[in-house]
Formats: sequence, structure tokens, C-alpha cells
Amino acid sequence: MTETDKDSISLLGQIKDKLIGRKQDWSRDGRALTGTTAPHAQRLPPGQRLVSDWPVLDLGIQPEIPHAAFRLTIDGEVTNPVTLDWNALMDLPQHESVSDMHCVTTWSRYDNHWRGIAVATILDLVQPHNTATHVLFESHDDYTTNLTLEQFAAEDCYLVHTWEGKPITRQHGGPLRVLVPRYYLWKSAKWVRRITFAGADHPGFWETRGYNNNADPWLEERYS
Repeated sequence: MTETDKDSISLLGQIKDKLIGRKQDWSRDGRALTGTTAPHAQRLPPGQRLVSDWPVLDLGIQPEIPHAAFRLTIDGEVTNPVTLDWNALMDLPQHESVSDMHCVTTWSRYDNHWRGIAVATILDLVQPHNTATHVLFESHDDYTTNLTLEQFAAEDCYLVHTWEGKPITRQHGGPLRVLVPRYYLWKSAKWVRRITFAGADHPGFWETRGYNNNADPWLEERYS
């Protein structure tokens, strides 16, 4: 590797660090929000504001994964580890779901219509061992996040590929992202490429940078 290559890698790392720092500031200050806001005490978690569109926050990388190159590996403490291509994923039972989403940066959006694969289907497919207690998600941008198996197994959790009748765009985590609507949106990993069942907790990207490990919006579990 030449000195020029090393300098380029160092510069990219600095840029990524700045983007991460900026998004942490946005999260604390509630900035970079778009859409309209309205109070809704019965449905809106504390500290949240309602928006009508879908704001974009990421690590500064939006990987492009064509269907032909798509692979999802599900492994770890399971009886039947699998790697699914796009066609195999689409051959699984598909379901519709409607849920709200809540971002740690204080915006919420109601009544999102999704289509995808229920987590119950994934659990039936891979058969987690009795020793499995947690799940770790890995994304194509090297993002990671974690859940307990109990959180992931909730009936409203999905792997989704469609939002409001259209394929989820790259900026929002397409072609496939996790949907865990009961928790802040950082738990719903974009561009997911691997799901690992484990016998212990493995905190992810934001969880190791001061974010709360549980992320319940109704308890305002934003930070540790």
C-alpha cells in the first residue's frame, strides 16, 4: 500500500467520524427534522414530534445491493443456518403490516404500511437453540445493532422490503431492512446482510457509543 493510499484511507476515516459526530449532535438536539409536527399524547412517545415524511439518517454510507448480489446469512445458535438469495427470500411467506416508527432524533411517523417476512417465519426456518438469548444484526455499511431474542420474536417484527406499496429505497435501507417498531429506529438495521443468534448480548455500533441498550421510546431510553 502506497503512502497516498494510506492518506486516502485516513481521510475517509476522518470524514466518517465527523458524520457520526454530527448525527450524535442531531440526536441530542432534535435537529435535521423534516415534515409537519403535531401533538398526539395517546400515541406519540414522550419527547417525540410527528412528521409526515421519512427523514434520512445514516453513517454517511448508502450501499447499493442489487437483487442479483443480495445474500442474507442467518446463523449462530440455530439448528438450520441458512444463506438466502433474493429469490429464496421472496419464496418465503409474505405479509402486510402497519406500524408507527420512532427515531431517537425525536421524530415519529404514524401508520407505515410494510410488506415483508415475519420474524416468526425466520424463527421457524432456522430453529434457534434453547441457548440463544440475543440477536446481532450486521449491515452492508458495517453497522451493527442488537436485540434480545424476546424483543426480536415479537409479533410485529419483520424483515421488510416494501414501504407504502413501493420497494424500500436505498437511502432507507433497501432492498431489505429489519423492522422492530416497538423500539427506537436505530434497532431496525438497514441493508441487513447477517442475523446471528447468540447466547450472550453483543452491543452494536450505537450501543457501544453511549446509546441505551434497550431503546424503548415510551421510556425515553435514548442514552445509557
